Amino acid sequence: MTKEGVQYGSSKSKLLTITSGKGGVGKSTFTANIAYLLSKRGYKVAVIDADIGLANMQVLFNVRPVHTIFDYIEAKAELSDVIMQTPYYNVYLLAGKSGYSYANHSNSFVLTRVVSDVVALNEFDYVLIDTGAGLNDYVKEFLKISDNILALTTTDPSALTDVYALMKMLSKDKNSLMLCFNHTKTAKIGFSIAKSLENLAKKNRLNTNFMLEYIGNVSSSSTISTTGRLRKLFAYEFENETVTTELEMVIDEVLKKMNGGL
Repeated sequence: MTKEGVQYGSSKSKLLTITSGKGGVGKSTFTANIAYLLSKRGYKVAVIDADIGLANMQVLFNVRPVHTIFDYIEAKAELSDVIMQTPYYNVYLLAGKSGYSYANHSNSFVLTRVVSDVVALNEFDYVLIDTGAGLNDYVKEFLKISDNILALTTTDPSALTDVYALMKMLSKDKNSLMLCFNHTKTAKIGFSIAKSLENLAKKNRLNTNFMLEYIGNVSSSSTISTTGRLRKLFAYEFENETVTTELEMVIDEVLKKMNGGL
């Protein structure tokens, strides 16, 4: 349970918010493939596409949703109508809506209530929130309600600047941030940059109790872009590829963090 956010109660569902700061780092592809690999481990997973105005998770899962989370928000559909089975066993999607105007719901935390309602169903082992890029009010809303936040970034200087801005914001009321690098050649590169970010945080005297937890990397691969264009998941199509193995290792670390190191 979080201070402001989702009331877990007796629900078994665990919430993971995946964000990036900068757009174009592969966050949605990363999220969709994590959901599939979690399902392969026997977990039932719900993915909430919270990229307001630029939803694309239905493309990655190759589905055509009849209803979106905004139909539920506006009482045009029941929650059960919004939760749709993807082609992947035990992976479900609550689709967003491209071009949607959020103005009518600004600062009302209606999206928080959607997440709470999904968790309260007690049907899913993991609920993944795929946020939009940047640190706008919509993204902040999802970050506020989650105790488990994973930032995906690249070695691009502007992407790292955004990650540091995310660290500064979260350090005020969160204990930690999981950090994963995408499109890197080796895990050592990500580890080295994560250390540099930690040192910068110390230099600028961010909250000393806040931890940046480096959890791994995913290499560049033509497999990822190819399967994406075909509306397929690379972890499904190429189970033995290096990038899939690396993502499995990232998931190992995520589960350790979310389950108290077990």
